[in-house]
Amino acid sequence: MRVEKIALNGFRNYEWETAEFGSGTNVISGHNAQGKTNLLEAVYMLSSGRSFRTRFDKELVGFGYSSAEILADVVSQDRSQTINMLIRPGYAKKISVNGVKKSAGELSQVINTVLFCPDDLNLIKEGAAVRRRLMDNAISQIRPRYAGILSEFNRLYEHKTRILKDWRDKPSLLDTLDEFSDGMCRASAQLIRYRAAFAARLDQAAAPIHSEFSGEGEELAIGYSTVSTVKNIYGSAREIYYDICEHQEKHRQAEIESGQCLTGAHKDDLEISINGKSARSFASQGQTRTAALSIKLAEREIFLNETGEYPILLLDDVLSELDMKRQEFVLNRIGGGQTLITCCEDEGISSRTGGRVLFVEKGRIR
Repeated sequence: MRVEKIALNGFRNYEWETAEFGSGTNVISGHNAQGKTNLLEAVYMLSSGRSFRTRFDKELVGFGYSSAEILADVVSQDRSQTINMLIRPGYAKKISVNGVKKSAGELSQVINTVLFCPDDLNLIKEGAAVRRRLMDNAISQIRPRYAGILSEFNRLYEHKTRILKDWRDKPSLLDTLDEFSDGMCRASAQLIRYRAAFAARLDQAAAPIHSEFSGEGEELAIGYSTVSTVKNIYGSAREIYYDICEHQEKHRQAEIESGQCLTGAHKDDLEISINGKSARSFASQGQTRTAALSIKLAEREIFLNETGEYPILLLDDVLSELDMKRQEFVLNRIGGGQTLITCCEDEGISSRTGGRVLFVEKGRIR
């Protein structure tokens, strides 16, 4: 799958600009703050309907514009399609594929992307929220139903959090607490099943990549953790639901006293180890970077196995953060699909990949 051409109108710092991409590696070069990441952001939105940088649509609309538009010609499963997205602050996005109205969740059935940016190098050492986001972004594309369940869970979580924070001023709020708790338990049970299955696939795919990457036979292992009462993460949604309800019942009073949600899928995490030791606690900087790269490349392999095609790989200024050995490993592993790489200067990347080069300056592409 690939993006052949994209046109941006009023998107970020692009007034009206088009770019054509090759089917292999595309190097997007230019100085800082010229619009390189904005271009990758637009491509990412083609697969998800949302930005990886902000939750607010108003930030996507360029200064002086009332709306922004993304128009792209893409190829997937040997079929050419046109995606159109209109973004207007205060309104729902208007998305269409070949002129047919689509939801954001349906875009993943057209095209998929895997994003790797400098923040992802902290994937191992950061808090659990970063690793949950990795799972959520990937699973939402592989299993479109997942995005709806996650959205419902987040809605319930926000409502319940407000109840727990405000009930002292308005005690009647506690009358609805159990209803929201039960909804969170039901949504959590489904999220856990999806996440546990994805974590198992990630473990299987990442281990051989990391072993080759490290060059020292290091063993990378990825496990999945959730609330303590869940006995079998691979069980049915019904079984997991009852286990979570047990945890909820035990922690109900503690939630009321602390004002925090203590039960649910927002407590999930990936447990990553190298040679049997916690990578978050014991791995060196070099080991954590190698592990993070292995996980992102494994995510790409999962998409290939799932769809029969490589997803579009987006590397946002990540190579500059790596030493030459790790750069070469990544560049040698990205063949077979379309890749978009941003960098401040070409740095010989195009000659090392044989890729197409696009220069970005002040929102103009050449």
